[in-house]
Amino acid sequence: MIQRLDTELFRTVVAHTPLISIDLIVRNPQGQVLLGQRVNRPAQGYWFVPGGRVRKDERLAEAFIRLVHEELGLTACGMQDALFLGPFEHFYADNFSSNDFSTHYVVLGYQLDIDVLPVQLPHEQHHSYRWFSVDELLNSSDVHFHTKQYFQNNI
Repeated sequence: MIQRLDTELFRTVVAHTPLISIDLIVRNPQGQVLLGQRVNRPAQGYWFVPGGRVRKDERLAEAFIRLVHEELGLTACGMQDALFLGPFEHFYADNFSSNDFSTHYVVLGYQLDIDVLPVQLPHEQHHSYRWFSVDELLNSSDVHFHTKQYFQNNI
């Protein structure tokens, strides 16, 4: 099993290297997009798509399955069930622990069309969730810039 890094080692990694992550652009049959209000830095307090980091020695397909489960509570959903939107870069002035160094992500965006989500979504990264229309999220000051980027090319 692939383990998480301890906090001090992870601080060092974030301070000196880019991170690789997968973002899940979840759409319902009405074309709305699921966003969660971020609990943690970076992007704390903003509405953001679910997603997370790829861990060392974790294959992308394994990371995708893990993140869909951790972020959405879904099982039996793999990369073959999603549309790859491409690579994106996210730069933040802060990091998970403070403002003393930046965070750089190389993000692989995947669109996932979902008919039904679990009644109770996980709350480790987002304290509330809601569905947004694309127009609504593009025009909201509470939706993070990096989330808006997924919709500026009319995906």
